Amino acid sequence: MGNCNSEASSETQPYSGHQHHHPQPSNGISVLPPNSKPSVGRVLNRPMEDIATVVHDCHTMGVMHRDLKPENFLFLGKEENSPLKATDFGLSVFFKPGDVFKDLVGSAYYVAPEVLRRSYGPEVDIWSAGVILFILLSGVPPFWAENEQGIFNAILRGHIDFASDPWPSISSSAKDLVKNMLRVDPKKRLSAVEVLNHPWMREDGASDKPLDIAVLTRMKQFRAMNKLKKVALKVIAENLSEEEIIGLKEMFKSMDTDNNGIITFEEMKTGLPKLGTKISESEVRQLMEAADVDGNGTIDYIEFITATMHMNRMEREDHLYKAFEYFDKDRSGYITMEELESALKKYNMGDDKTIKEIISEVDTDNDGRINYEEFVAMMRKGNPDLVTKRRK
Repeated sequence: MGNCNSEASSETQPYSGHQHHHPQPSNGISVLPPNSKPSVGRVLNRPMEDIATVVHDCHTMGVMHRDLKPENFLFLGKEENSPLKATDFGLSVFFKPGDVFKDLVGSAYYVAPEVLRRSYGPEVDIWSAGVILFILLSGVPPFWAENEQGIFNAILRGHIDFASDPWPSISSSAKDLVKNMLRVDPKKRLSAVEVLNHPWMREDGASDKPLDIAVLTRMKQFRAMNKLKKVALKVIAENLSEEEIIGLKEMFKSMDTDNNGIITFEEMKTGLPKLGTKISESEVRQLMEAADVDGNGTIDYIEFITATMHMNRMEREDHLYKAFEYFDKDRSGYITMEELESALKKYNMGDDKTIKEIISEVDTDNDGRINYEEFVAMMRKGNPDLVTKRRK
């Protein structure tokens, strides 16, 4: 419902099915999971973070959704903290920076003013997400009228009412986010990255650095790591929850064009430039070789996550400890040369030279083995996006 294609016959009625006579969200929107109370804060910034992450991931991959509305987000399960997934990419298009689109598409309440003016780019998705946030916070859409033409006129005027209930009781931080997502001038509107990093989204640690060039940077950092660290990261990657790798999974899927669960050199060569940087073939090969922990010439899902995951995922003490235990087979509290050798041999990297290099780099008290403190110091060394505070 509520979609239109660019061949709409009448310019004033391109949207079907959104003629409401009350300030009700279209199609009886129910965006919160059953039995949850829409309290401002964690309950709302969680779905909002998911929505902004989807927008960010789409834009990173050069895709503009063009029809974001609550009905197009589905919860994965019935649990209160279930993540949202975007659906209905029927109106989405690929774009390059600077492209201007003219077709009139979308859904009445959620359409950005520049779509109505027939000259727009990916910023329209931020506007639609801003309308969703407004509805989540207040229960009504920001622009409404008795008919669609009235809605469009209200959108073009761009006046947002923060005086009526419940706005006086909503935090100024939430209002600031809504305001900046619904800027009439698309150039002044927040980007998806800025939305994800907005203080309201970060309350309760709701946000983490979004994906983009960060992935490439992380792959480069991974390349420079010693082999013990790579295997340790792989152990951690295998134990991460869906939550902790949000977005990376989608990115893996987008690169794995034949959907066979592994990324080949060719797929990597095509996929990496989409992240927005020029990268030479030899550099792709170096990253590929670095990420290919088991040395079989391709990158599987776990290897991809290992090379691209956020370093502060490791900050969690239990992750680090689990990884240490993976090597310390006899639970002596030390990783010995023998243990190191047997663990690395599995990944075709247990040669004497490598093992000596690792021990000399990591074993700071020179007792010929690696204790937990030394292991943690190695894991934290040279990670710019690692927070060094201990877990409380």
